[in-house]
Amino acid sequence: MTMSLPLYELLFEKNDLRELQSDVWNDLPVPAHIKIDQETYDIDICYRGSYTRELEKKSYYVEFVNPRTYDGKLDIHLNAELYDPSHFRNKLSLDFMRDIGIHTPESQHIFLIQNGKPLGLYLQLESVDQIYLGSRNLPLGPIYYATNNNANFSLKRKGKKKKSLVSGYQRKYGNEQEDEYLIDLVKTINTTPSSSLSDVLPNLLDVENYLKWLAGAVCTMNNDGFTHNYALYRNPENGLFSIIPWDYDATFGRKVSGGVMNYDYVPLTGKEKNKLTTRLMKVPEFRKQYKELLEEILETKFTVKYLKENIMALHANLRPYVLDDPHIKQDIRQFDREPSFIFEFIKARRAFLKKELKMLD
Repeated sequence: MTMSLPLYELLFEKNDLRELQSDVWNDLPVPAHIKIDQETYDIDICYRGSYTRELEKKSYYVEFVNPRTYDGKLDIHLNAELYDPSHFRNKLSLDFMRDIGIHTPESQHIFLIQNGKPLGLYLQLESVDQIYLGSRNLPLGPIYYATNNNANFSLKRKGKKKKSLVSGYQRKYGNEQEDEYLIDLVKTINTTPSSSLSDVLPNLLDVENYLKWLAGAVCTMNNDGFTHNYALYRNPENGLFSIIPWDYDATFGRKVSGGVMNYDYVPLTGKEKNKLTTRLMKVPEFRKQYKELLEEILETKFTVKYLKENIMALHANLRPYVLDDPHIKQDIRQFDREPSFIFEFIKARRAFLKKELKMLD
């Protein structure tokens, strides 16, 4: 049974819309309104994303002004997901990460209209912020977005020493003094001898959380997410950092551009440029723990049998809206082929990873 999607309508004054459209790289928001469930909210809105900003179908960052929140949220992200021919990889991946035990942002598809004209199918994503923590009964603590490849848990990038150990991170919540916790984590990762890492690192990092995240990123093959596109949160009650996935549209066999990525492109332990993973995999205790987690996931969650129902439901629910989307309706045949593509990827990726597991012995 196909479920109806929420309908959102953006309402702009002409001058505000003209200002927004005048520079796609401008992060300064313009005022607008958004109508959801017959209620109209005053908002500030700007474009979001990097390479996608110059595409005809834009992604948006929306901050609520009056009322200050919608559904308990201060802001939302509306992603066009234009390069993903399935238009649901991001949600499918985040659902999968949640299923294996990782906190993830909420996501739901919506249909967006602007001043009476359809913009099309979008994925609404929750921000990782203080509201995110409160809704999960987590104590308030610093949150950092990994915004570029400097967030590689290393002292260096491309062989050059970083100017700052918080380079690559944007503090979403917290204060400057709390940056010292992140600096201490990066220093510990890079300077602790391997023989001592199993004793020292668990005092700063939720290792099980990180290894589950790694296993999930490796299974879904998020090549773009090992050195950025994640969030870090420090729980002040136990002093541990945990990692939260973000931006998983280029997964399940597709590149950021939407092209095919071979099932064996990403190795068993992800990208070597991630210094934290590299250090963990040199410690027998952590390597064994990762192997056991990955084995269980490959047997129980990363299977066609387990994922098929969600994949087919997403495809069926979104199809009518793909046909109503002026930017993607002409690609309906490829959209209809994507479930089979994803099933074949899961089979091939799963077989590859199971074969490679012996490397962790």
